[in-house]
Amino acid sequence: MRHLASALLCSLLLPAAALASTSPSELDITNAFARPTPPGATNAGAYADIRVTGDPVTLVSARSPASEVVELHIMRMEGDTMVMRQVKHIDINQNEPLTMRPGGGYHLMLIGLEAPLTEGQTFPITLEFEAREDIDVEFEVAPMGDMSHSMPNA
Repeated sequence: MRHLASALLCSLLLPAAALASTSPSELDITNAFARPTPPGATNAGAYADIRVTGDPVTLVSARSPASEVVELHIMRMEGDTMVMRQVKHIDINQNEPLTMRPGGGYHLMLIGLEAPLTEGQTFPITLEFEAREDIDVEFEVAPMGDMSHSMPNA
C-alpha cells in the first residue's frame, strides 16, 4: 500500500516539476522607431531592438493602424545589388538579439500608409509571436539626422 501511495504522489508531482523546469521567454523591446516619410510616400520601414531571455521566440507577423499591411522584411546584398524580401518569420534567440536598423537586415515594412509619418509622432505596432501573446509597441518617428537610430557598427 505504501508503494502505491508513493507512486501516486510521484505521478502527481512529475508534471509540476516539468513545468517548473521550463524557461519561459521574457522579451525586452526597445529603440522602436521609424523615419519621417517624404510627401507622397505610401510605404515606410520601422525598426526595433528585441532581446529575449529564456527560450527562443519567433516573430510571425505584425499589424498597425498606421498602414494597411505590415510585413516582416530582410534587406541584404546579393552581389552588387541590395535586395529586399518578405520573410515568413524571424527567430530570436537568447544570445542573438534582433537589432533592426535602416540600411540592411531585418525590418518591419509598413505598406499602404494611412498618412505620412512626421517627425515626433508616435504610432502603435502590434508584434505577433508564435506561441505567446501579442505585444503592443509604441514607435516614434525619429528625425533623419538622429544617429542614435542608425546602423550599429559591426
